[in-house]
Amino acid sequence: MPAIGIALGGGFARGIAHIGVLKVLEEEGIPVRMVAGTSVGAIMGAAYCSGLTIAELEELSHNVRFTTFARWTLSRYGFASNDRMTAFLQRTLKVQTFEEMRIPLGVTATDFNTGKGTVFTSGSIIDPVRASCAYPGMFLPVEIRGSWLVDGMLSYPVPTVPLREMGAERVLAVQLKGQWSKTSAPRHYFDVIGQSFAIAQEMMSSVWRNAADIVIEPDVAGFDYDDFKRADELIRVGELAMRDALPAVRKWLEVPAEAAAPVNVKVPALIASPVPAD
Repeated sequence: MPAIGIALGGGFARGIAHIGVLKVLEEEGIPVRMVAGTSVGAIMGAAYCSGLTIAELEELSHNVRFTTFARWTLSRYGFASNDRMTAFLQRTLKVQTFEEMRIPLGVTATDFNTGKGTVFTSGSIIDPVRASCAYPGMFLPVEIRGSWLVDGMLSYPVPTVPLREMGAERVLAVQLKGQWSKTSAPRHYFDVIGQSFAIAQEMMSSVWRNAADIVIEPDVAGFDYDDFKRADELIRVGELAMRDALPAVRKWLEVPAEAAAPVNVKVPALIASPVPAD
């Protein structure tokens, strides 16, 4: 049986869809041997690999909001700090270091000075996850061992390459591809930077796609970056995407690793009723 790895991409609240993907894999008895996560994918990966059950992840998704992780601040480096994430991770994760994880985990970030991607696989989990979520222009950079780090999406939008380097023989990539703003014009500053990054990431997608065997794209286009209140819907679109990909994944368990061909899977739209903002 090949060593299956799953790469969890970024997308703020849309990352709740990752729970649906993991839920289906568990229900179908498909073993995940390693995980790599970027941004919110790093949070979900850390929680899952530390030992949280799917039920616990679902419960967690119903209780988090933007302010669970962030607080607004006045700084020349950004509008918010994600230092609240430290307490959140300390009380949520069942272990606090990479070495204690029940499933091997890689967390990506980007070195602000060199522009190179960094993959954390050892030591404390807390600051690497914070760094992976340090979205430029919104969150302050995070310093780790003398280096200033920002969001892993700049270097590893979907961390398939790190998974290969970790030893994955088959890589399932989860991309949370959706328009940042549903309107024709940006509503505010965060729409501008969010859509700009989405455009840049699409232009560089060939790198991570080439390292994936299967790419699934949960239909999160109808969800805003802060739609935490729609957790059940987001979990559902993740489930739909994973179930659509199941036939291809099951073939990995039937044939030698070298015989499986890469597949790209897209899922039909799920119509979700909009929820009024607070």
